[in-house]
Amino acid sequence: MSAIAGIVHTDGQQALWEDSWRLYASLGHVPADTTGVWKGNEAFLSCHAQWITPESVSEQLPLYDEVSGLTITADAILDNREQLADQLSISRAELAGLSDSELILRAYQRWDEHMAEKLLGDFAFAIWDDRKRRLFAARDITGMRSFYFRHDGERFAFCTLMNPLLQLEGVHKELDEIWLSEFLAIPDMHDSADIHSTVYRGVSQLPPAHTLSFRDGRLEQKQYHRWDEVEPLRLKSDGEYVEAFREVFGQAVGSRLRTHRQVAAALSGGLDSGAVVGYASGTLRRQGKTLNAYSYVPVSDFTDYTSKTLLADERPFIQSTVNHVGNIAENYLDFEGRSPLSEVDTWLDIMEMPYKYFENSFWIRGFYEKASQQDAGILLTGARGNFTVSWGPALDYYASLLKTGRWFRWLREMQQYSERTGMKFSRIAKITGRKAYPELFKSMSKGAAQAASVQLIHPEFARRTGVLERLKSIIVLQGGAQADALKVRAEKFNNLAIANKNGAVATKCSLRYRAWERDPTSDARVIRFCLSVPIEQYVSQGTDRALIRRATSPELPDKVRLNQRVRGVQPADWLHRMIPNWGDFTAELRALCSDSRVAGILNTERIKSALANFPNPRPELASHPDLRLMMHSLIVYRFIRKF
Repeated sequence: MSAIAGIVHTDGQQALWEDSWRLYASLGHVPADTTGVWKGNEAFLSCHAQWITPESVSEQLPLYDEVSGLTITADAILDNREQLADQLSISRAELAGLSDSELILRAYQRWDEHMAEKLLGDFAFAIWDDRKRRLFAARDITGMRSFYFRHDGERFAFCTLMNPLLQLEGVHKELDEIWLSEFLAIPDMHDSADIHSTVYRGVSQLPPAHTLSFRDGRLEQKQYHRWDEVEPLRLKSDGEYVEAFREVFGQAVGSRLRTHRQVAAALSGGLDSGAVVGYASGTLRRQGKTLNAYSYVPVSDFTDYTSKTLLADERPFIQSTVNHVGNIAENYLDFEGRSPLSEVDTWLDIMEMPYKYFENSFWIRGFYEKASQQDAGILLTGARGNFTVSWGPALDYYASLLKTGRWFRWLREMQQYSERTGMKFSRIAKITGRKAYPELFKSMSKGAAQAASVQLIHPEFARRTGVLERLKSIIVLQGGAQADALKVRAEKFNNLAIANKNGAVATKCSLRYRAWERDPTSDARVIRFCLSVPIEQYVSQGTDRALIRRATSPELPDKVRLNQRVRGVQPADWLHRMIPNWGDFTAELRALCSDSRVAGILNTERIKSALANFPNPRPELASHPDLRLMMHSLIVYRFIRKF
C-alpha cells in the first residue's frame, strides 16, 4: 500500500525539479515504512510505501530496471500471483522473492498496454517507459485504489491524493461547479455521474477498469473491462452451485489474507461479514494468527426505537457467529462521545471532498483506528456483498413470476416466504403486485424521489448547470421504487461512479491508518461467478439470499445463516449522539443560510424550513429526509468554507 506520485515534464529540468519536489513534499503527512524517488530526463516518480504483504517488506519503490529502461511506482496488491507466474514462465521459487510491482513490470514487458486485463487485485500504478517516452498507468477493475491527475499541456502529473496536484506551479484551487451540482442532485450515495471529474477543476481521476497513456503531450484513456454478457453458469444440481460458490469465495477470502501483520475484520450480525469471517478464521488459525473482529454497538444510554424486524444492537447474532467460528478476538465498539457532527472536519480532511455517508462516518473511521492500534495490515469487509454473494431479491423475483404467468409457483413461494419471515401473505401479495404492475397502482414514489433529490441544490444553480436534465435517467433509476432488481444490479457493477466513491473511501482511510481494506465480496472472480448464476439459486422455497445460506452451513450458525425475520440497522443512534450538540448544529445551519459563499448554491429556503421542523429532535426521527438534508448541507458548507 502506497501513496504514489509522478510527473512527466518537457519544459526543462528546472521546472521538473520544482514540481517534483512539490509533489513529494506534499505527501509528507502520509505514514510510511519507507519513501523513494526516481528522476529521469523527462519524468519523476515517487512512492510513500506502507508494507502490507510479506513480499513488500524492504521493497524499494520506485523500481528501475536498467535493462528494459522501465521504472514503476505502484500502490498494489495482486491476488493472482500464481496464475501470472505460470503465464510469465516464472517458477514458484522465483515467485517467492518477487514483489507485486515486479510482477506488474514483467506483465507490462510481456503484454504492453494490454497487461491490465491480466491482473486481479487492488491496484493503481504508473510505468515510465524511457524507450517509448511514454507514461502508462492503470487502475483495478473495481476501483479499490484511487488515481488522480492533471494534464496541463506538456505537463502531466498524477497522485494517489488530490491535494498534492493543487500545489504545482501555476495551479489555482478552484471548485468544479458541474461536479458539485451533480453531488447535490444525485439521490444515491455516489458523488458524480462524470466518472472522470473531481470536486476540483483541472483535477481528473482515472476511472476504474481503465488504462492511461501519456506520450508527446497527448493523453489517451481506454476502458479494458466491462461486466457485459457474462456467460450463464448451468450446473446439474443445487449442490454443485454450492460447491462452486465455496471454491470461488474461499479463493477470494484466502488471497486477501496475505500480510506479515495482523488481520482484522468488520463483523455485523448478518451474512456478508459473517461469511468473510467464517472463511478467514480457519486459514488464520493455521497461520498461528487470531482474527480481530470489530463490531459497532449503540451507546449504553440509547433506547432502541426500531421495529421488531430491525436490530439496532446486533450483539446476540454477532456472539453466535463468534462462538460458532472460533479463533476470533471480538471487539464491541460504541465510540461514545463521537457523532456524525464531531466527524465532519476529520472526514473532509481525509476525503479532500464532501461526502454523504455521515451516519456511518464515526464507526467506519473508528474501525480503521482500532486496526491501526492493533497493527492490522488488512481490514476485511463484506461491504459489497448485497449485490454479489448475498444477493437474492425475493419480492422482485415473485413479481416476475406473477408477471410471466407462473401463478402456482408465485403462490407457493409467497406462502413459504410468509412462513419464514413472519410477513403477512396479503402484504407480500400487495408488494409483488405493485412491482409487477406499477401502472395499475397510484404511486408517488418516483415523484417523491425526484423531489427529494433536488431539495438540497438551489433551483438557480440547478438551472445554470443543467444538472436535472443531465441526470434525469439516474434520478429515476435510483429513486424509483419499482426499479427492476436485475437492472439495478447490472447498474451497480457497470456504474463506475459508484466504484469511484467506494475506492476513494478505501484508499484514503487505508493510507491514513496503515490498514488496507480488502473486500472478498467485490473480488472480480466472485462478481463474475455471481452474475453467471441463475436467479433461482438466489431465491428458492421462500428463502431469499438462498445460495449463501446454503453455502455457509459449516461456517455460520443457523441462528445467523437462516435468519429471515430480523436484520441489523446501522447506526440507529446517530441522531441520539448529536442531540447534546443540537444547539451548535442548528446555529451553524442558521449561519449557513445567511452566508454569501453558499448563496445560490445550497437551497437555503429549504434548509430554513427543515430547521423549523426540528426544534426538539427525537432519536426515532433519524430516518427523516429533512435531517439528511440538514447534515448534507452542513458538510458541503464546511467544505466550501475551505475556499
